[in-house]
Amino acid sequence: MPRLQPADIEQELSQLASKGDVGGELSHESGMGRRAFLGTAAVATATLASAGAFAGPAAGAVGANLAASPPQGFSPMSAPGKIVKVSKANSLKPNGLYPKDDDAKAMLEKALCEFTGKRDMPTAIAQFIHKNDIVCVKVNGIAKQNMSNNKELVLPFLEAMIESGVKPENITVLEQYGSYLEGTRISASNVPKGVKIAIHNNGNATMEDRLIPGTGVRTKFVRYLTEATAVVNFALIKDHSICGYTGLLKNMTHGCTINPSDFHAHHASPQIAQLYAQDVVKSRMRLGIVDGFKVMYDGGPLWKRPEAVKPHEAVYVATDPVAMDAIGWDIVEKYRADGKLKSLTESGREPAYIKAAADLGLGIFDRSQIKVKEFVI
Repeated sequence: MPRLQPADIEQELSQLASKGDVGGELSHESGMGRRAFLGTAAVATATLASAGAFAGPAAGAVGANLAASPPQGFSPMSAPGKIVKVSKANSLKPNGLYPKDDDAKAMLEKALCEFTGKRDMPTAIAQFIHKNDIVCVKVNGIAKQNMSNNKELVLPFLEAMIESGVKPENITVLEQYGSYLEGTRISASNVPKGVKIAIHNNGNATMEDRLIPGTGVRTKFVRYLTEATAVVNFALIKDHSICGYTGLLKNMTHGCTINPSDFHAHHASPQIAQLYAQDVVKSRMRLGIVDGFKVMYDGGPLWKRPEAVKPHEAVYVATDPVAMDAIGWDIVEKYRADGKLKSLTESGREPAYIKAAADLGLGIFDRSQIKVKEFVI
């Protein structure tokens, strides 16, 4: 089977863009074509400032300070190196593609409650997200309906977040292209009333462009990120033809910039680490949820080798993206070994950016310092 090359991915992205995926917002009250731009970066800055979103200069930031801080008096829970995994056998529907609704919700609630020590999902979510936060929920649907974040996992989270006190109109579900969003089966018709859905189509950014250290490349992050005060990152466990592995880190960096293809050189390392280290990203990250109902151990990130996708039937929760991506990498390697494939390192695709992210202080890479608490329901 020929290896998917960067040019193949770029060609597919161009084809998607040509199909009319345009950046904009959707809600129960709006249609697919409605664009929702802020006129200037000054407007975006004023919006965030009024929400108490700005802190002092962030380490590694280049250009104008765009760091966000939690609402006054609120300290989001953070647990470096801690991961909670919840598994349930027979949690997939008969089609083998999607999880059963009740099982997905139960696994998510168990994971969040065990991670926080709280009794129910809304109270657990309140440890990460304040009722006054402006929340961006980043999902991943690049492999379309065959292997994307499942609505059965995301929708219960949105409902519980609203129950915790967050206003629906302060929540935006974000994806890169409309076709990717369709892959998640999340739509304006099934999210809670008032929640917005947005696609950015590698545009819709209001910040000034900035040079990313160590890359020689300039970029902008999309306004749905810069306008938020908090981000919940839904990711997957997948092989990637360029950088080896794609999980929490890459879902934010290449999923929220206007020129992601410019950060693919030399296996996207250290670009992914440097992008995530920017104040725009790291200051907003509150929670990572990994949809592990299936694992793609080769042929990713697109749907190219269905034989290299296996049921895994697990949900992971973490606040440390480096630790979670390190464990996700190990999971992919195990499936590759079981499938008699070379390791990612042997294949010339070692995801070195994960260690680079740890070196930048973004999390823990040393497996001896990562604690995975496992539960079976």
